[in-house]
Parts: sequence; structure tokens; C-alpha cells
Amino acid sequence: MNDFYCDEVLSGKTKVNKVLETKNVLAYYHTKPFYPVHIVAIPKKHIPSLITLEESDHELLLELMGVIKKVAAMVTEENGACRVITNLGDYQESKHLHWHIVFGKPLR
Repeated sequence: MNDFYCDEVLSGKTKVNKVLETKNVLAYYHTKPFYPVHIVAIPKKHIPSLITLEESDHELLLELMGVIKKVAAMVTEENGACRVITNLGDYQESKHLHWHIVFGKPLR
């Protein structure tokens, strides 16, 4: 299974620059950014994707959305705009639910 977030970030193998952290959610600057501002928000519990969420994950999803909202507000305040993106299926490289909060034109 390809899960960079569990295998590297949450395990501590890959150090990250944290933006915001709660009991169940971590937001940090992307380790290989695609945008000038590129922050990733993840649940600390392994959830494969948005479409695999279960009823028991609703509280976690609310906490995750709260973190995304705060980070998006920070990025928007600093830069005037942002995008919030999640990927599914073949577009989802790491099979761990995650959201990108980004600003600017793609770097590559």
C-alpha cells in the first residue's frame, strides 16, 4: 500500500514543518511543494480516501474540516486567495485521505 502519510509523516521518519495540529489532525507544509504555498491536511487515523469515510468518522471529518478552514483562512488572509483540493482514484497518489491548501501558479 502506498501511504506516505502513515509510513513517513505520522511515523516521524519524515520531518515536517507543522502549520496546525489538533488531537486527530495535522496540517503541514508539503515536503515537495507543487505551489508557492502548499499545505497538506491529514487525519492522524488512516482513512484511504474521501469516499471510504464511514459513519464513525463523522466527528473526525468535522475536526479535519475545521483545521482546513483555519488554514485556508490564514492562506487567504496572507495571499488574497487559495484553493482547497482533494484527489480520488487514480488522481490520488497516496492512499490516505488528505487535502491540499494551495496558493499560486504550479511550480512545475
